[in-house]
Amino acid sequence: MITRRFALAFGLTVMTTAASSVHAGPPAEIEALSWMTGNWAGALGQNQLEENWIGVEGSSIAAMVRMTDNDATGMFEMITIEEEAGSLVLHIQQFNAGFVPRTPAPQKMELSEIGENSVNFVAVGEGGMKSLGYSHPNPETFIIHVVNAAGNKTDINLSARSIWKK
Repeated sequence: MITRRFALAFGLTVMTTAASSVHAGPPAEIEALSWMTGNWAGALGQNQLEENWIGVEGSSIAAMVRMTDNDATGMFEMITIEEEAGSLVLHIQQFNAGFVPRTPAPQKMELSEIGENSVNFVAVGEGGMKSLGYSHPNPETFIIHVVNAAGNKTDINLSARSIWKK
């Protein structure tokens, strides 16, 4: 009886562990994303997109994004990347002016690959993007790689700048 209970408990533990790691990304620590820190800006159509990534702290990194045109703000976006289960998880949510959410909840994405100065996440639920990635090919360039829900890929090139410039 004890052996059967042990075997059942062991089997359930293995199945639970396997099920919970189905969506787990590759091993990574948040410090590997310290290259993202900074103020980046560039054109997105007729708009300007600005990303402000604050440094790694408390097992997370975060960004505040703003899109402007003709001295008006059209969109804000909050992004967090956190260590979870030995990998990284990204949460993203966009807001209209007045901090009105564009979606009922943030979109969750899990790490799919990570390199020296690049990272990519894939969606694990509903949302506007299938994948979202970032790369930093040189000190002055920060690229956002987006694949939207329809499968269309866009690369957004941003340049380094100081938030203290006018």
